[in-house]
Amino acid sequence: MTPALCNADDTTFWAWRRWPEFAGWKNPGDTVVVIPLAGFCDWGLGRPLDAEESVLLGILRAASESRTPGHSLLVTPPLRFVVGPDPRCAFAVDVPTAHAFIAEVMASVAAAGFRRVVLFNASPWNEELVVAASRDLRIALGIAVFTIQLSALGLDFQPTRTPDRTRLLAALDHGGDATATAQLRALLVEIQNHPPLTDAGRIRAAQP
Repeated sequence: MTPALCNADDTTFWAWRRWPEFAGWKNPGDTVVVIPLAGFCDWGLGRPLDAEESVLLGILRAASESRTPGHSLLVTPPLRFVVGPDPRCAFAVDVPTAHAFIAEVMASVAAAGFRRVVLFNASPWNEELVVAASRDLRIALGIAVFTIQLSALGLDFQPTRTPDRTRLLAALDHGGDATATAQLRALLVEIQNHPPLTDAGRIRAAQP
């Protein structure tokens, strides 16, 4: 049995692909590549420190497995070492390191010819970072970068914003959330159908 790196749909998991598959990929420009981000934190829920990843990947796997035919999707292993300024966080890194980590992974995705990348983030502490990184890397790499926050799907780990933890606990106990899965699936289809960047993503020089 192949050891599990994370809770993932095997048919869309980047890590199970060999390099000849990427070299001969038929539609890299139309394929959506999802990069999950989740931190380690004690959110006071009585659950393990990887609660963010458990919810995030449960929803992502369900959306991957139920995607419509013809929807080309790849999911990288999750980025687990992210920003965590709260004392309850574990294995956190500083902002420049987290940004560099995202940039390195996204540069590898772009080098393989893929032009649509989604940063799917579960950590409240990293919401601003992924938005900033998406803008920076859109310019640096010339690819379309989208961000989806787990909190925007109604599953927010930050108790000061969402005091009612009922839905979040249910998602942890049942390995997912049907409403959030449907929302994510629809967003990924919308991203795949988004028009490609003009001029292959190149930023035009300012005219004198």
